[in-house]
Amino acid sequence: MTEPVTITRDGDIAVLTLDNPPVNAMSFHLRAALATALETVRQDEGIAAVVIACAGRTFVSGADITEFNTPKAVASPTLRELIVTLENFAKPTVAAIHGTAFGGGLELAMGCHFRVADSRAQFGLPEVKLGLLPGAGGTVRLPRLIGPQKALAAIVSGNPIGAKAALADGLVDAVYEDGLVEHAVAFARKAATAGKPPVAVRDREEKLAAARADLAAFDAQVADVLKKSKGLDAPKRCAEAVRNALTMPFDEALVAERRFFVELVEGDQSKAQRHLFFAEREANKVPGVGKDDRPRRIARVGVVGAGTMGGGISMSFVNGGIPVTILEMSEEALKRGLGVIDRNYGISVGRGSLTEEAKAKRMAMFKGTTDYADLADCDLIVEAVFEEMGVKKQVFETLDGIARPGAILATNTSYLDVNEIAKFTSRPADVLGMHFFSPANVMKLLEIVRGSKTAPDVIATAIAVGRQIGKVPVVVGVCHGFVGNRMLGARNAESEDLLLEGATPAQVDKVFTDFGWPMGPYQMGDLAGLDIGWRTRKSLGRTAAIGDALCEQGRFGQKTGKGYYLYPDGRTPVPDPEVQALIVEKARERGIDRRDLSATEIVERTMYPMVNEGAKILEEGIAIRSSDIDTVWANGYGFPVGKGGPMFWAEREGLAKIVERLDHWYGRTGKEVYNPSPLLRRLAASGGSFADVRKAAA
Repeated sequence: MTEPVTITRDGDIAVLTLDNPPVNAMSFHLRAALATALETVRQDEGIAAVVIACAGRTFVSGADITEFNTPKAVASPTLRELIVTLENFAKPTVAAIHGTAFGGGLELAMGCHFRVADSRAQFGLPEVKLGLLPGAGGTVRLPRLIGPQKALAAIVSGNPIGAKAALADGLVDAVYEDGLVEHAVAFARKAATAGKPPVAVRDREEKLAAARADLAAFDAQVADVLKKSKGLDAPKRCAEAVRNALTMPFDEALVAERRFFVELVEGDQSKAQRHLFFAEREANKVPGVGKDDRPRRIARVGVVGAGTMGGGISMSFVNGGIPVTILEMSEEALKRGLGVIDRNYGISVGRGSLTEEAKAKRMAMFKGTTDYADLADCDLIVEAVFEEMGVKKQVFETLDGIARPGAILATNTSYLDVNEIAKFTSRPADVLGMHFFSPANVMKLLEIVRGSKTAPDVIATAIAVGRQIGKVPVVVGVCHGFVGNRMLGARNAESEDLLLEGATPAQVDKVFTDFGWPMGPYQMGDLAGLDIGWRTRKSLGRTAAIGDALCEQGRFGQKTGKGYYLYPDGRTPVPDPEVQALIVEKARERGIDRRDLSATEIVERTMYPMVNEGAKILEEGIAIRSSDIDTVWANGYGFPVGKGGPMFWAEREGLAKIVERLDHWYGRTGKEVYNPSPLLRRLAASGGSFADVRKAAA
């Protein structure tokens, strides 16, 4: 094992190198070693200044999250104590930052008198994404370096800051292309001979003055940045802590920040968000896929279909730096699809998130074609055509004839049998599902559907390329709807009956948004287009009294200006008396006496069946572990992250309670969706956990 901290000297400059693989997390043993090293150099009169650097691929990446809620997390020396030591150092201290300085890493760096960085370095306080705020002074020191307005935006969003912006804003004092430590030593030597004592960040007040003089304007910014975090506690506490940096003395603001941190770390929301953090990483561990199953090289991707899904999928790959050949059946359809892509990038340019130059570079990475032969040089080909097995058959038989040996053939099917699709080729080991979610260039989830004959290295490749293009990959098994859509079917099974029995679309949607969903099922249906589900129902020989009637009237949702709601401005849903009259009429035709439905009943008849279906999926091995199910729902369906996913939430809701209510509704309706799965019933009776299912099978 390497020493956590080593001390080397360049003349009168001490270089403390932190080495805690893989990402130099600020664990207890590293904190203890750093405290000892700092005391050693403090006492050495021959040392004029100190540089703190890190070994490996990154600076300190943050705290060790595994230590949260353990004695190690608060054992001395804490990170807060180390920062105080650095601030009180009589000798100049310089943080030399490469890779990422996130969370506790950035807080440590802000404890130094100066910060210098590699030009590729990134900085951030992403604790909000774990349901927390910075707990070692980040909310009080960052405003003093970059100003409270920029600090507020960075801390509430948790988004990283690049080296160029960090230099312009004052977060770092210098940026170098190479030779970081050598430059840091020279910087430290210059600071040591400057003839004036270094100033700690805590004592810098100049960037606070303007906001202090106009707190109303700052509060308006707070209200604006909090709009996207409805229902979450951490963003509000982050904003409050930054405001405290303006209105309180430094030490009082520091105490308040710590109080907020302890409150959040012990709360349910942070536990849920930390669960999802680890769940995403655990999802990359797939049984049967080992270290020797190296991902195949993906230099070019082919996409069959330039419609909404095909275009979004193509943009995802190009955004991740992979050129795409996009195929359509006609020049007209191809031109239309590429035009939509161009307009989408144009919107990004208009918002300022993309430059015209960057847009031009991305558009140059698309190659349009109407000839399957042009896909012959692709390493991965994703099919994104109509959801009908006969159409898939034609596409995959054609791809089998033109794709090079070793090319991976993927289907974007939402429901269909991937094993059946693989049979249309002579290479089933190279076939799998890559289920993107709409809009594909935005949504993070990628359901990777593993067929019975899919090769392990094909799965490894799909995971690797998914991560490269910014997706959250989750490997699932073959069944109708896989994990997400199968559970969605269970959640929505009672949608029609809820309306017929007495609920309104607005009432149900409000229950969902109060729960934490970004929108309810009827508003979501209108947004996606009601005609999509109508077409699917007709192909399966199914009906939906209200949904079918709306579609027969041409009410397809937002795109037609009316669906379950009216959309007078094209976007905002407004309840429609005509829809309510239609619901009442359909209930009368079926002899249903409408009644008042409570929010509790709506939750029980939507969320509980979803959990029940998740238990069946876990029991059948369609999902590897319950945390994979949570990852699917948090990243693909808008399940509120503050509740950790449906399976995590269910255990806090109480499995015994859920089983009891499912039994109640099963007895009342006789519908199989309410019949508790054997696994759910067993865990409820034993007090077990969904997480134990994976452990028992491992």
